[in-house]
Amino acid sequence: MTLGLLDWLIVAAYFGVSLGVGLMFTRRASRSTDDYFLAGRTVPWWLAGISIVATTFASDTPLLVAGITARGGIAGNWIWWAFVLSGMLTVFFFARLWRRSGVMTDVEFVAIRYSGRAAHVLRIFRAVYLGLPINAIIGGAVTLGMIKVLKSTTGIDEWTAVLVCIAVTALYSTLGGFMGVLWTDFFQFLLAMAGSVALAVFAVAAVGGLGGLQEGLVRTHGDAAVSLLTFFPRSDGAYLPLITLAVFLAVQWWAAVYPGAEPGGGGYVAQRMFASKDEKSSLLAVLTFNILHYTVRPWPWILTALAAMVYYSGNPAVAADPELGYVKMMTDVLPAGWRGVMLAAFGAAYMSTIATQLNWGASYLVNDLYRPYIKKDATERHYVAVSRVASVVIMISSALVALRLGQVTRALDILLSIGAGTGLVFILRWYWWRVSAWSEISAMIAATVTSLVLQLVVGPEGFGLSATGRDAQVFFAYSILITTAVVTVVWLAVTFLTPPTDDQTLVAFYRHTRPSRRGWERIAALAPDVKIEQRGWVSLRQWAVGCLTVYLSLFGIGELLLGSGWRGSILVAASLACGWWIVRSLRDDHPSPPAGRAR
Repeated sequence: MTLGLLDWLIVAAYFGVSLGVGLMFTRRASRSTDDYFLAGRTVPWWLAGISIVATTFASDTPLLVAGITARGGIAGNWIWWAFVLSGMLTVFFFARLWRRSGVMTDVEFVAIRYSGRAAHVLRIFRAVYLGLPINAIIGGAVTLGMIKVLKSTTGIDEWTAVLVCIAVTALYSTLGGFMGVLWTDFFQFLLAMAGSVALAVFAVAAVGGLGGLQEGLVRTHGDAAVSLLTFFPRSDGAYLPLITLAVFLAVQWWAAVYPGAEPGGGGYVAQRMFASKDEKSSLLAVLTFNILHYTVRPWPWILTALAAMVYYSGNPAVAADPELGYVKMMTDVLPAGWRGVMLAAFGAAYMSTIATQLNWGASYLVNDLYRPYIKKDATERHYVAVSRVASVVIMISSALVALRLGQVTRALDILLSIGAGTGLVFILRWYWWRVSAWSEISAMIAATVTSLVLQLVVGPEGFGLSATGRDAQVFFAYSILITTAVVTVVWLAVTFLTPPTDDQTLVAFYRHTRPSRRGWERIAALAPDVKIEQRGWVSLRQWAVGCLTVYLSLFGIGELLLGSGWRGSILVAASLACGWWIVRSLRDDHPSPPAGRAR
């Protein structure tokens, strides 16, 4: 792709604005770790919500969706669409609790929920595990996506691409702290969406419009084209198997842990909840994220992926790596000017995610490792300085991982596999007093060991399956089921075989977060003065209607784009009605006073 002067000016202007925002908040971020990592806990809900969407809109995400769509059709996206169920669970059951906890990170939750040596071991392990290797895998996948874009659009080699990514992102993200991240996220999301929509329009036009797209898929894929375009897999389809969809909807959303999509919330989603100004704002932030994440973003990516399948049907390089189809569409169908917008949009997508990964990962290393266990009594300015150094270390680790990953989808498979089965612990630790630090430790160990044995020792061949196509997706489903079963048996057994958290810690946690009397009856009896509003059935109805709102909107927009006007209009109208009900149900909610920080 040849970039003209106008394209380079657009890219330069984007980077100038991003750096300017980082510089604008440098002084504020330097005041304390609370300002550096949580923006002083004063963030409005709409800014926090859009920031989460921007974080999940990474440079690798359009490539990931392109690869998923090419291998599994539109229905293949259920691998992440199923997390609507988990996301809405966070909105209506956990957002208030997280904000009420007053912690700085979701790892610090361990310090207020558990006691004894196991709690310290768990906090240290999760701080290091999430702060370095997991952040490196996510950051590596994001960086890999940006490398592919830069190599295709500018022709530079991999190491140069990595150095460019590191230099630009590390500079602005370490200066402005979390408030700088939030405001650049807002600007970057708007730019990234504009670029995605523009590319989808040009890509679909290049294959003859929406009608030409469907005709082209029939021409290039024959009878399999029908399976490509369905929202749910067909029993006789060539793509996503029904058993895999069943696992996504019945098990994966509550059992698997993927950073940012943990059952009950966690990671950078939890960080935005902690930073929100009150409980209701934290709820609205996560609700905003889920609506934008699942209903606004997917279709431009999916349409571009389908258009690439037609446009490059005879291209062996794209056939071997379908993720390249999305990038090549940028180089081959965009006119001058729009190329600069799209390159800046990818830069925005990349930087919004990496900036969060650096800030979020550094918060674990500093707040949950360095401050409590290495240097306890330093000044706030010292901790901020260490946070900036930690951000740079994470950035370098991500770059090294990026150079070892072949495809973005590999990172998703790795993260979902090693997190399978642990989700139930993260849900029940809020609603059952008996869950202990040993429960979490045993679940993580069992998940890692079981998934590695299935992946490296048993393999698809152990089930009589091949490693490609539908068989690979069936093996993934079997792996999730087996790992979840093993992990659940292990952590429940360990829970009852090890001592519980001491009563003093449990009572303090119960008083501070007020989770629910159900599951906490024994502890509630020790704190009879604590009054808790029972919201179980109300929250359950809100969760169900919230899921309907997102799915109806998602499929309604898809039907409209693929030519089913009446069906799409009905689905969108039903989605709006569900959304109106949710707004009414939240109208009488009053925010509780902000909780002090738990230590």
